[in-house]
Amino acid sequence: MTRTRIGILFGGAFEEHPVSLKSAREVSRHLDSTRYEPYWVKITRGGDWRLCAGPDQEGGRPVVLSPDGLLVLEGGRFETIGLDVVFPVLHGRQGEDGAVQGLLELSGIPYIGCDVQSSALCMDKALTYVVARGAGVATPRFWTDVPADPAYPLFVKPARSGSSFGVTRVSTEDELEVALGVARQYDSKVLVEEAVAGSEIGCSILGDDELVVGELDRVALTHGFFRIHQESTPETGSENSSFVVPADISAEACELVKETARAVYRALGCSGLARVDLFLTPEGRVVLNEVNTMPGLTSYSRYPRMMAAAGLSLGDVIDHLVSLALNGELR
Repeated sequence: MTRTRIGILFGGAFEEHPVSLKSAREVSRHLDSTRYEPYWVKITRGGDWRLCAGPDQEGGRPVVLSPDGLLVLEGGRFETIGLDVVFPVLHGRQGEDGAVQGLLELSGIPYIGCDVQSSALCMDKALTYVVARGAGVATPRFWTDVPADPAYPLFVKPARSGSSFGVTRVSTEDELEVALGVARQYDSKVLVEEAVAGSEIGCSILGDDELVVGELDRVALTHGFFRIHQESTPETGSENSSFVVPADISAEACELVKETARAVYRALGCSGLARVDLFLTPEGRVVLNEVNTMPGLTSYSRYPRMMAAAGLSLGDVIDHLVSLALNGELR
């Protein structure tokens, strides 16, 4: 049987580089070697592209992407490796923001995940909120500058950064100035938003036209706010949070969350996969938090855990994503 040649991009030049490496390791563990011929392309912290034997190999050969596939540079000569599909296992800046997706569009090679427009929209939390509001979905009140008379508590976060890097919960004016400085270390555009009282509920979505929704999860906090990937060893658990899967909420609330997540996914033009994070308030309202267009696929990540609870292994998810990329309509 001819195997599908899949180029797997991982690493990246920004703060989510280590997370991407962990996601790539899980993809490697669950990739069916009888169906796929993988080509691992590591993007170093310096931005170099290297063709590696696997996600844990150091070094590798210099490589670039072209309409013909991968061009491997060695000894002044080129070797061309044709690809059937590309899986950009990249998180955060230049991974989920449309930059790599634009390069893949120019290459003409089918790729997994959201397109340029939806990636850019979802990466910018302010734009995400504007589009979601237009679709009738509730969002926190937010500002892209300092509000004249803020009501605390607030959250200050980079508008275009992944995970919880640069996010601060603010209770006083003095804390606000410090938080703005922290957020600007990650992005020149900063978002200030009201704190929403409620439980954070995650919804994993897979598909284009026909959507598969995993079991919901609930982030159970002991104190503070959810800061995944900030711990030194997140594989052993978080210092202040755990996950309840399936989420321990009523059937009515569960259906409302899923319905809202689907509406957000469609309004933002998502395709392939995304994790939609929402708040469920004590009054039963559902409020959007954020959308991750390439959610973490690590051993401790929420997306694969929610899909597994619905009966889909990460291997099943990969098979479905490849099929969507190869058989989908032109973007």
